[in-house]
Amino acid sequence: MATHLDLEEQEQVERLKHFWRQYGNLITWTLIIVLGGFAAWNGWNYWQRDQGLKASALYDELERAAQAGDAAKVRQAFDDLRSRHARTAYAGQGGLVAAHALVAAGQADAARDALRWVADKATDPDYRVLARLRLAGLLLDEKAYDEALGLVSKDVPAPYEGLAADRRGDIHLAQGRTEQARQEYQKAYAALDPSLDYRRVVEAKLTALGAAPAAQAEGVR
Repeated sequence: MATHLDLEEQEQVERLKHFWRQYGNLITWTLIIVLGGFAAWNGWNYWQRDQGLKASALYDELERAAQAGDAAKVRQAFDDLRSRHARTAYAGQGGLVAAHALVAAGQADAARDALRWVADKATDPDYRVLARLRLAGLLLDEKAYDEALGLVSKDVPAPYEGLAADRRGDIHLAQGRTEQARQEYQKAYAALDPSLDYRRVVEAKLTALGAAPAAQAEGVR
């Protein structure tokens, strides 16, 4: 009886050895891939949390410098933010804050540089669009009309079309293209939510051009 059990055990061992010889490598590599992926996922999450905390600290430093009107510290903080933590949302947001502070400090060149970086490199698409709109405004002030118009004339997401049309209207008006400006302001007025206060600004522009929305509505009736 013992011999019979020993033979059965030996057969099971031999079957197990045969199975392992046939599938052992596959099982081993599958486990390595699964466990490696799990470790990588944990590592990625840790890296993201770590980057987020460091980026947040730099962003807070940038904000404090902006509030204090310290342009040198603003530039340094933003340079650190975009060089070390470019893939975080803080970098894009920081670029917008930095640009605003630098314009106030009379450093338009540095502000344009910050906005161009955000427009091209920010991970958040909303920040990229806002940077283009603000950069177009700076270029308008410098009479760089063609470049400004190019920034707000293509690839504009629907939620921002009203603001982009308003900016296009400003550019056309500065160039003396009154009819094109009026058309863009009308697009802006139609696209902007009626609850937005800025819509009244667009209305005032249309009124100044003799195309007040209220007067147009009465003409239709």
